This record gives sequence, structure tokens and C-alpha cells, in this order.
Amino acid sequence: MERTWRIFTVLLLKEKGLGQGSTHRIDEQSNFHFDFFYFSLCNMEITTCIEQFLNYVQYEKRYSQHTAVSYRTDLLQAQVFFEKEMEIFHIEEITSVAARSWMASLKNDEDDSARTIRRKISALKSFFRFHLREGNVAATPLSSLILPKLNKRLPSFLTEKETEKFQEAKENETETSSNIKPWDARNQNLIIKILYETGMRRDELIHIDILNIDKINGQLKVLGKGNKERILPISNDLISEIESYIKERPTSENPHPYLLVLANGKELYPKYVYNIVRQYLNGITSLQKKSPHLLRHTFATQLLNNGADLNAVKELLGHASLAATQVYTHNTIEKLKSVFKQAHPKA
Repeated sequence: MERTWRIFTVLLLKEKGLGQGSTHRIDEQSNFHFDFFYFSLCNMEITTCIEQFLNYVQYEKRYSQHTAVSYRTDLLQAQVFFEKEMEIFHIEEITSVAARSWMASLKNDEDDSARTIRRKISALKSFFRFHLREGNVAATPLSSLILPKLNKRLPSFLTEKETEKFQEAKENETETSSNIKPWDARNQNLIIKILYETGMRRDELIHIDILNIDKINGQLKVLGKGNKERILPISNDLISEIESYIKERPTSENPHPYLLVLANGKELYPKYVYNIVRQYLNGITSLQKKSPHLLRHTFATQLLNNGADLNAVKELLGHASLAATQVYTHNTIEKLKSVFKQAHPKA
């Protein structure tokens, strides 16, 4: 009721052309008489509004820290543009023209791809939807904004021949890991194995809780996007690797529950995982992108290529919708086309 009243107040005052600090008695063909002081929405600074939204994202929606940081980065970038380029300091002053000017500035930045621009605009749209719902703005200035089109890009993945090299690399572990420290090599082996066999995300890997590893039933529980838990099956071989790792696992002065640790016992950080995976994959594939996510793509693609049910793969990946999983079916179709061209006499 309060939100509805605040929105009604804003719309009425705009219609009446009232300014900041005005007082007015509403008596428009109604038996209701209200005395109120008009608090101008123009007094709501962008900084304050951003903090309100980020609190909502973190504590009500319980989004991951990575998502919250991404929102903060994108919104602060928009704020800098509005304040420095357009001298806009309050949320109600952001018009559709200002929003389009901001989007144009993003397009002129060579470092921003169409996908990045869409993400940044999406962040600002979510920001305004929140404040519209809260009654802090009368309308969102981004409703008419047309997002840049994305080129359809299939996920990269390792071939089965390339993943067969994982075992070869393990057998020659002392030779392949000579350029990295012993504990980093130990981490590298287990990280690759977990990512490839479970398809989990990097952040999920970093925050595997030892107590969530069920050795008896061969499964582990991970906390995914939106703090959604899911159960992943793990092989006996991987369980043995984990047990061996736990026995050797160093501890730190500040204990934490996470399985994977640095040589000093502290928890892993995203860049460490990226670097250690990239270093390993350099000897496996010639693909340009060698991130932890490549192993997630490989996991999903190989499951579908070998006849796994699409809904089952969706659940294993922790996708909210089937549409996100269907992108991997394109890789499967491409494989079928390749087989057809090689084997069919009329191809």
C-alpha cells in the first residue's frame, strides 16, 4: 500500500507541476483529504540508490558475491558517466535520452563487446525495476532501449581425444608439472578432475565444503547461482583422489571448511584457478580460450553427444532454464553433420 501511495504521489505532483518541498491538499472529486509533505525524488542521489539496490541483491535475493560485484561495477560505471558527462546526480533525472547516451558511449568503447554492453544495460534495467517497485521512480527510462544484437556463438569444448590426454598427463605428472610448485601441481590435478567430471562452475569449485562430500553415496553438494544447492554424482576414483588430498591438505591460522587450499592453507581465489587450469590446458589443446568454463562446456557437450537426457544435463549444470542448456545441442548437431558428411555417399 505504501509503495502504491508513493507512486501515486509522484504521478499526481508531476501532473500538478509541483516542485520540491511543496505541500498540497488532495481533493480531486473524492471524499478523501490528505495532507502531506512532498519529498522530492530528485533528492535521492544515485549513490544512495545503488547501495539500496546492492543490499537488496545481496541480502534479499542472496545472489552470489560475484554477481553482486558485477552489478556494483556496472552501476558505478554508469554513475560516473551520468555525473561527469551529463551532470546528473539524482535518480529521477536519468531520462531515456541520458540512458541512450550512456549506451552510445559503451558502443564507442572498443573494449566492450555486444555481450558486455547487454550485461551492463541489463544491470541498469534491474536497478530501475527495483526502484520502480519501491516507488522511488515513476517510470524506467530504459523501457524503449534496444539492446545490441549478439552473434550466435557456440561454446568451445575439448574433443574426446583431447580429454583422453588427461590420463596421459596424470601418468606423466612429474614431467608435466616440473614448472610449478609441488602443491600447485597437486591442486592442478584435482581441480582439472573435479571440473571435468562434474561440470561445476569455478566459484562452486572454490567453495566445495568438505562436510558436503558424501563418500558413501558417491556425491557432493554444491552451492550454485542464487544460493541454489544441487547434488552432483562423483566417481570412486575421484573420491579416492579427494581422500588422499584431504590427508595432505595444509591448514591455515584461520581455518575454513573448503576442500581446496593454497600451500599456506588459505582458500583458493578465482585468478589462481584460472591460471592453473590454463597452464594445464596449454599442453592439451590449441583452443585460444582455456578457462575453467571450457571444462564445463566439455562436460555438457560430451554428455549430450553420448545420449544423455537434456533435462538431466540441465540439472547437473544447475541451469535455471532449459534454454541455457540447449546451446550445447548445437554442438551435438554439428557432430552429426560431420559424421554424415564423412560417411554418407550422397553427402
